[in-house]
Amino acid sequence: MSDTAFSSLPLSQPQLDALTSLGYDSMTAIQAETLPWLLKGRDVVAQAKTGSGKTAAFGISVLNSINPRFFGVQALILSPTRELAEQITSELRKLARLMPNIKVTTICGGKPIGPQIASLEHGTHIVVGTPGRVNDLHSKNCLKLDQLKVLVLDEADRMLDMGFAEVIHHIIDQTPESRQTALFSATYPDTIQQMSESIQKSPVSVKVISEHKQDVIEQLFFDVNKNERDQALIKLIQHYKPANAVIFCHTKKQCNEVAQWLSSQQIKAAAIHGDLEQRDRDQALIRFANNSCPVLVATDVAARGLDIAALEMVINYELPRDPEVYVHRIGRTGRAGEKGMAISIVTPADAPRVVAIENYVSEPVHYGSLSKLKTDSGFTLQGKMTTIQLDSGRKNKIRPGDILGALTGDAGLNGQQIGKIDIRDMSSYVAVEHSALRQAMNYLAKGKVKGRSVRARQIR
Repeated sequence: MSDTAFSSLPLSQPQLDALTSLGYDSMTAIQAETLPWLLKGRDVVAQAKTGSGKTAAFGISVLNSINPRFFGVQALILSPTRELAEQITSELRKLARLMPNIKVTTICGGKPIGPQIASLEHGTHIVVGTPGRVNDLHSKNCLKLDQLKVLVLDEADRMLDMGFAEVIHHIIDQTPESRQTALFSATYPDTIQQMSESIQKSPVSVKVISEHKQDVIEQLFFDVNKNERDQALIKLIQHYKPANAVIFCHTKKQCNEVAQWLSSQQIKAAAIHGDLEQRDRDQALIRFANNSCPVLVATDVAARGLDIAALEMVINYELPRDPEVYVHRIGRTGRAGEKGMAISIVTPADAPRVVAIENYVSEPVHYGSLSKLKTDSGFTLQGKMTTIQLDSGRKNKIRPGDILGALTGDAGLNGQQIGKIDIRDMSSYVAVEHSALRQAMNYLAKGKVKGRSVRARQIR
């Protein structure tokens, strides 16, 4: 499709107005390739990375299919993690902001099941959820899928990696055969091909190639011996001095060890992986996004759904086994017109993986020299902000403006001392500069937000 204007698509005026209000001027490559087919009701299997605009692609088509007068589940979107599910829900609500009476419900593990059951009982048009919780609620007869029109599998490769294949097939077996099915995946292993063949009808296949040009993402590889990874990591951070970074490891144990090592070297870091409690995962992501904890050490699965517009650096503590995963990892930096840097620490044993990457991207990798780096041993990376958690959230009708107003009004903080505000169902998080922490906490201990007392604590 040559015309990339959203107005060239058969969309309602409220949808077009919402896209304009969000600043969506023209379609991204994945949107231009998939939306015409999705809007015609065709099944689509698409390969595209996080940040390509795929959520809007399937979101626009899902909203276009909804009959707002029927309060039954008409669309189901499955995602691998709660974080990604919540991001999808947020995007759908933005896209539907000018469409009356569209209800979107998130159902995920790691949160109380009661409120999710209650939300479904009141009726909803679109459900976004993780496979386990969706299956649980269906088995309890709380989630009806017999009227489903559209099924979307987002990050399908990771759902399979996480062992959800059997659960996903069981869910799909409960849906009408007449449904439209869209399958989105960052990589395209044989398992995705097999799943597509088993659940889709003559799907249109779309692949948007991820190209990371040297002028947007600088990629450098550094040779080390196996026992030198930690020292090399510190040396690289002390030389390049990124404002923030995501470091990829293979295992949960490795994530914990690397995060502890960095913290001992005055580099504030948090590990994120599947063994963490959901609350700890949420808080690590919130602190990273609001610049309270500038380094995240993550496994590939845990990092899914992480979408930071201004990520300066990605570091491969170890190279992934799959070159597609390498491309997906480094594509998290160099977004939104910003330049980024991707660094890989490699040992002699990694030579086959390096060759696989070179073959996949059809160009040689570039090596740097650790001995030539100028390191600043006094460099620390602590983050500009500190995160405060409040015990009131969306269910208490708290909005970002309420927290901002309280802190800049009675508490007397300067607006520039306040960073990102994140509202969740039962709690809220606000980032404040270190210098303003005591002043903010003193007020919150005695003052009120939106007319009610709140309990506040610092998140470390």
